[in-house]
Amino acid sequence: MQSLSLNGTWQLYRIPANTPPLCHPDQLAASGIQPTAAKVPGNVELDLLRAGAFPGLPAADNSDDLFRGENIRLAQALEGDEWWYQTVFLCPSEFTERRMELVFAGVDCLAEYWLNGTRIGTSANMFIEHRFDVTADIRPGEDNQLAICLHSAVRGAAAKPIPASSVALPTNYEQLWVRKAPHSYGWDIMPRLLSAGLWRGVSLVVSDACEMRELYLYTRSADPRQARLGIHYSIDAPISMTRPLRLAIHGSCGASSFDAETMVRFAQGKFEFDVTEPCLWFPLGYGAANLYQVAIEVRDGVSVLARREETFGIRTVELVRTETTTINEPGEFLFRINGEPILCKGSNHVPADAFHSRDADRYETIINLYRDAGCNIIRCWGGNVYEDHAFFDLCDRAGIMVWQDFSMACAFHPQEAEFLSTIHEEATAVVKKLRNHPSLILWSGDNEVDQGMFAHGMDPAMNRITREVLPQVVFAHDPHRPFLPSSPYYAPEVISSRDENRMPEQHLWGPRDYYKSPFYTRHTAHFVSEIGYHGCPARESLEQFLDASALWPWQDNPQWIAHCTDAIGPQGPFAYRVALMAKQIREMFGSIPDTLDDFILASQISQAEAKKFFIEMTRLKKWRRTGVIWWNMIDGWPQFSDAVVDYYFHKKLAYHYIRRVQQPVCLMLDEPENWYCALVAGNDSLRDAHGTYRVRKASGGEILAQGEFHCPGNRNILLARLPVSHGEQQLFLIEWEVDGKAGGNHYLLGHPAFQLEAYREWLPQISTLPDAFDWKIA
Repeated sequence: MQSLSLNGTWQLYRIPANTPPLCHPDQLAASGIQPTAAKVPGNVELDLLRAGAFPGLPAADNSDDLFRGENIRLAQALEGDEWWYQTVFLCPSEFTERRMELVFAGVDCLAEYWLNGTRIGTSANMFIEHRFDVTADIRPGEDNQLAICLHSAVRGAAAKPIPASSVALPTNYEQLWVRKAPHSYGWDIMPRLLSAGLWRGVSLVVSDACEMRELYLYTRSADPRQARLGIHYSIDAPISMTRPLRLAIHGSCGASSFDAETMVRFAQGKFEFDVTEPCLWFPLGYGAANLYQVAIEVRDGVSVLARREETFGIRTVELVRTETTTINEPGEFLFRINGEPILCKGSNHVPADAFHSRDADRYETIINLYRDAGCNIIRCWGGNVYEDHAFFDLCDRAGIMVWQDFSMACAFHPQEAEFLSTIHEEATAVVKKLRNHPSLILWSGDNEVDQGMFAHGMDPAMNRITREVLPQVVFAHDPHRPFLPSSPYYAPEVISSRDENRMPEQHLWGPRDYYKSPFYTRHTAHFVSEIGYHGCPARESLEQFLDASALWPWQDNPQWIAHCTDAIGPQGPFAYRVALMAKQIREMFGSIPDTLDDFILASQISQAEAKKFFIEMTRLKKWRRTGVIWWNMIDGWPQFSDAVVDYYFHKKLAYHYIRRVQQPVCLMLDEPENWYCALVAGNDSLRDAHGTYRVRKASGGEILAQGEFHCPGNRNILLARLPVSHGEQQLFLIEWEVDGKAGGNHYLLGHPAFQLEAYREWLPQISTLPDAFDWKIA
């Protein structure tokens, strides 16, 4: 297979909503509209910004300025517009007499395609690749004109009837029929930005005489002695029953290698084979993320007709779960990798950027944050796009498990056959694309759609998308990976009892009050897949996205509300989030500071202590609790949020606290009980841990406990019980060393209100514990 990239500079024509649409690319030249230079991959707003042609902004503004102040609201004026992309490319003459396809990796969203004046197709899904056979329309050895018309997603949605049973966020009913990233309609974490564009690459692909169209590698069973692997294949080739072809596979990982071969008697098939003493893929902290370099060849005798290379990790994944749980009859929600129970600790992954053409540029830095912070799992949230291979390749190498929602969130979509067919096509394409990545451990039907239906008095079992279409697609194309209907999933027993506390997996948002309130300490979940707490960005970041006059105060501040994030303004559904951040400060410190720097400091402290506490409460109750996926690592645009790293990659205090308590071996103090705090060593690895420890008071340095410890792999052990008084407010400093590596943690004893000045004085001692970190609010 050969490929000619068509990425680069194209011409972009904007057809405003109040002007007649164009019906053919030949009309562009006669329209009198001056084109703008456009980047492919790209987004139309970024092209207008680069050209100084964004409506309502000075010509000197650049792409970052759309994120400043309330400028993001200006983008809503473009929602009804139509866009034409146009380019001319030379098709090499050697491509003659071969099958050629134009391949569009990502188009946002309702599109018509034209080649040399001939309409070659349409598409209506930004999430998946679109391919068009242009063998009959292309001109080898000559220039070819390619044009794409992008229609308004809002206007397209308006032509569709919305059933009365539909559910969506207040500002998001336009999303129900259109396969576009849900967050782009406005969310509490992302701005309303109904962009358009060729957001992933465009190429001309030329087929070979023999090609492997489909290749699925899977692990049937695995242990350190032997693994059973399988391969499902689909080949485009002349198949002769008298002289069959052969399929050969070779894989290597360090000193381990395997070879297998089978006869190909038909264009499609599968075969399985054994690998002796395999190098297994394990999540971060539990072992090496071993990857095999695999070459698959189609052979005709000694001749190689087709060859394909893949990276593959040998591992099994099992989700052990029950439909319900109670205090008296515990249920289960547990991931096992290679038969080993995994305590999951990680982050929800939200859009990398509000402009998805920039996602790939941020992948490596974001994955490095996950790995550095000790995340062994991330949940790709259903309001997002599906990330590309480069994202999953990084997760594969880092040993980060990926829980993948299908791209539906907080919306009960139409159940008509047309829409079910659209989802079937989308899911099939996504599953086939990503299924060879070992980091991918779960397909989840959506985000909070069951929850929304339940809240509106409807039975989630009526959702044919997650009860019929998606499980059938996953079973058909990825039968060796688990499927969860929704996150959280409302089983029939939960619906009939009307008791959401019976769900083994839960999203714990609740009142968002003090982080040690009963809502957080007495929950019944085995696995918490969403939980968060606000933290104000650093001053340096605020100065990048707020005007100087809008930095302070926070009250009744339109720019703070725009970045909280609310798509409407002070009366919008998410405008409350600024005041929520302030209330969380008051919960911990008894009052809200009257200066910006103190507000930032207090907010980041409350967030850091809360996030640390949520993780520790999971680790301390291992295996009754089996995982926490907190919200979230990093923002996709500049905002006030639960993220622990802001859009500009500035780390909040919470990042450093999380990094300490997510390391495989961690010492933690539990909440007081019967006048004592339990000191517990948690070992979330498969190796025994031997070390020394010491606990002391931050004020005065009194040593409260010290000694040696031994903690078996994947276990917790009690080290000591420290006498405490409920009337005290103290900071305890915990230090340990295992195999020559030092670690540190702290514990805040007492009830609020704490004194901000007292905590400010403790911060240097906290930051200089092993692993020491350098942090400041500005």
